[in-house]
Amino acid sequence: MDALMRKIGNRIKEFRERKGLSQEDLAKKLAISRVTVSQIENGKRKICTEELIALSRTFNVSTDILLNLEKDIEVILEKSTEKTPEVKGQIRISVPQRNIEKFKEVLLYVLGKVGSKPNVGQTVLYKMLYFIDFNYYEKFEEQLIGATYIKNHYGPTPKEFDKIVREMEGSDLIKISDDYFKYPQTKYIPLRDPDLSKLKAQELQVINDVLNKLSDMNAIQISEYSHNDVPWLTTEDGEVIDYESVFYRTIPYSVS
Repeated sequence: MDALMRKIGNRIKEFRERKGLSQEDLAKKLAISRVTVSQIENGKRKICTEELIALSRTFNVSTDILLNLEKDIEVILEKSTEKTPEVKGQIRISVPQRNIEKFKEVLLYVLGKVGSKPNVGQTVLYKMLYFIDFNYYEKFEEQLIGATYIKNHYGPTPKEFDKIVREMEGSDLIKISDDYFKYPQTKYIPLRDPDLSKLKAQELQVINDVLNKLSDMNAIQISEYSHNDVPWLTTEDGEVIDYESVFYRTIPYSVS
């Protein structure tokens, strides 16, 4: 049991650091003390079910991945056009530089348009990016951002988001933590305007359509809305959502 607790504790520490959170930050999100977080990470304290669910939500991964029962996906941001070598035994997403730049400009555009709304925190951003990507693919049969979305309990989650945002912090945007109706919320404030020369007119049209339709939803509403979309419904928990599944969408979600 002690070995298992230490393994789970190391796993939690790994995810916390990957999210750029301090022990104090994580303690606030879990409504526990920093000392308790330290004890959990050192394998000296068991985790209750409620804490496990809260950690899963905070890190945007399934509980199976959090407990190391399934492989997580490693995101590699490519700095050149050269292909990143594959490593056997690991699940990797290699993000080409052109996709990184498109992701940044789309995110800054979205933040400039609706980021100041009190309901638009990280969870709402995740879902809007999903619908932007999947609606565009359904309409034009090509990728806009082309992010990799994972199915978890709270809806589609773009795996590249955290790494790209960390790269943007300080120069392109800043991250802040606040409360929305007493719930912890992570928000992003843009520090520059998007480079619109990198976005096509048809891409902007799809983005604006999604923002007009979904940007007034809170995190619970937009998560529940995403749960009835065929791509999410037809994907197993923790698996990558297949873009091709948009062609089987029902009428309320179809944009073609």
